[in-house]
Amino acid sequence: MKTRIKLSDHFSYQRLLEFVFPSIAMTVFISVYGVIDGVFVSNFAGKDAFTAVNLIWPLPQLVAAFGFMIGTGGSALVAQMLGEKRSEEAQQSFTLLIAVASTFALTVGILGFIFIRQLSIQVGAEGVVLDNCIIYGRILFLCVPFYVLQYVFQSFLIVAEKPKLGLYVTVLAGILNFIGDAVFIAVMKLGITGAAIATAVSQLTGGILPIIYFSRQNDSLLRFIRFKWDFHFIMKTCVNGVSELFSNISLSLVTIIYNMVLMSYFGENGVDAYGVISYLNYVLVASFLGYASGSSPIVAYHYGANNTYEINNILKKSMVIISAGALIMFTVSGLFARQLAAVFTSYDAGLWDLTTHAMKIHSIYYLFCGFSIYMSSFFTALGNGPVSAMISFLRTFVFEVGCVFILPGIFGTDGVWFSSVTAQVLALAVSFTLLFVKNKQYRYLRVKEG
Repeated sequence: MKTRIKLSDHFSYQRLLEFVFPSIAMTVFISVYGVIDGVFVSNFAGKDAFTAVNLIWPLPQLVAAFGFMIGTGGSALVAQMLGEKRSEEAQQSFTLLIAVASTFALTVGILGFIFIRQLSIQVGAEGVVLDNCIIYGRILFLCVPFYVLQYVFQSFLIVAEKPKLGLYVTVLAGILNFIGDAVFIAVMKLGITGAAIATAVSQLTGGILPIIYFSRQNDSLLRFIRFKWDFHFIMKTCVNGVSELFSNISLSLVTIIYNMVLMSYFGENGVDAYGVISYLNYVLVASFLGYASGSSPIVAYHYGANNTYEINNILKKSMVIISAGALIMFTVSGLFARQLAAVFTSYDAGLWDLTTHAMKIHSIYYLFCGFSIYMSSFFTALGNGPVSAMISFLRTFVFEVGCVFILPGIFGTDGVWFSSVTAQVLALAVSFTLLFVKNKQYRYLRVKEG
């Protein structure tokens, strides 16, 4: 019988990849939900519906950002408690954070449902596109509490030493999303309504099944128990996970800004081309995000146990793994740009050519983005939310927005596509500078065993 991998273990390359693989796969599958909708909507529901999905999708992502913050920031603190052998306190804190996330997401979901028309207008929707945005957005906001919990549980299932369970739940949700799109969009011709229903079913599955698991006796490190409201711990969690909040809010805001800039340069074709790049990012960047979230609890546990050697071990191996992944993504996305673009845009030759050109430029992005994603997560695991937030905010917002407003004026339309690449190069420089500066505090570099 195969030995269960524990957070307290020493990790070889094989053991590390085996432990984080479910988290990578889980993150990719969650990202694939939106991609599946995009493929079916673009091919079966028409261009107006596809534009509406691209415009409205960042809004529920903004709410999901809170789930990332609670999940990543809270799971690191809970893992540290487990490393310090404070098991009951860890379970109380875990239960508290699930209650906080549920309350917040339910409130925002109701508000989003009520004000979806105003929100759709603010992101630039009008006419038929506006009608589609309202339909799609209302259904998604009804299920947004479960979408948020899906992201929270993604982190805590790793801390509970049950990453494979998280993967199984996510795969099931992804399969239901695919089947739903095929039935509701391709067969029943429900268009954007069918896409929203299919996504809603997958989100309900991803949020409800972990609730059932943690509500019962189980053999993991965590389960729901009675808790007391601890606002100090809630604030500590938010500060520690604020980088993930910034990252996801920035992603949504930057998408909205890019869409506005692209509308001025290319019209709807620009928005659709950027939508395809975003779908590719959802899948490829999700691999880096999954690795970061999967390895973060290991670092947090050993930080709680004061095991600097193992932190150094994870850091060095992570740099090698991320480098290999970056080269693979750059090569695949660059060489197969036209084939990948065809999945979404082959029905329109002009849009297909524009998307292919943009994707070839954007492929350089993958050489750099994984390192700063990991560095942000690494400092979250060490309980240093401010440094993590600085890396994340610069990477996902400050550099992105600055570049998209400046570079097109210098290099023309290609400056739009090079903006994200330039932003990641700048973020990489900041990330490694902070890594070396903060070594004086944490001493995770050049550590000898024992």
